[in-house]
Amino acid sequence: MFNLPAAVLGIMVLLAAIEAFSQLVPAETYLNILQHFAFVPGRFTFAFDPGRVTAAFNAIPEDAEFRARAATFFLGDGKPLWWTPLTYAFLHGSWLHVGMNCLWFAAFGSPVARRFGTPRFLLFCAVAAIAGAAMHYATHIADLQPVVGASATVSGVMAAAVRFVFQPGAPLGEALGFSERAHEDHAYRQPALPLREILSNRSAISFLGFWFFLNFLFGTIPTPLGGTGATVAWEAHIGGFLVGLLAFRWFDPPAPSPLRVPARGGHGS
Repeated sequence: MFNLPAAVLGIMVLLAAIEAFSQLVPAETYLNILQHFAFVPGRFTFAFDPGRVTAAFNAIPEDAEFRARAATFFLGDGKPLWWTPLTYAFLHGSWLHVGMNCLWFAAFGSPVARRFGTPRFLLFCAVAAIAGAAMHYATHIADLQPVVGASATVSGVMAAAVRFVFQPGAPLGEALGFSERAHEDHAYRQPALPLREILSNRSAISFLGFWFFLNFLFGTIPTPLGGTGATVAWEAHIGGFLVGLLAFRWFDPPAPSPLRVPARGGHGS
């Protein structure tokens, strides 16, 4: 815990503090927080295609009164809240939800933060969250159900880690992180694994298979959060993961140039 990078630890503390606040405030206040800071795809669509959202709203069964009331509440005035593709990542539906995200974030965000440095890492996390919201929007364009959670960002750092942590000498390389060198700074600066070679790396492909299996479970077993109707969408995981895998090189700082030792001239005797 004390060896976590400051950026990773700071984000975890912030997520826990926000969840604690959400648990302490009255239910009405918490719903207002969700309304203004959770990501609701239908609000963005309503701005340019209200008929599509109205049709989706009218398709709600008559006996689903709570669902209809929730949709009306989260649609609000129908204006898009442009900050929500980022702020939704700071909200969670339960302590279990935030705890699981923080656990994975600590494990895989730490090597990425050490490699990228704090400014690049924070920007990367924001981009992964926005990409997750964009992917969810593309598949739920008229949905009025709020989405919360840092899962897209967590998926992003997991994918970014795949690009280098399984290299020999890296934190999860041949010694699976238990080598004497795994804690050293240069262990996080191993050359990134080219995309074309990921499928031939046994450790990387095993990890990818495990990740996709987890997301299959998310897709087949929906997980309601906090009884508010908010859910964590597996599509957002895909969006964040693709950013980590494909946009890694845009955030990866240049490798330090090797030191050159000047040749020493002299007179032989």
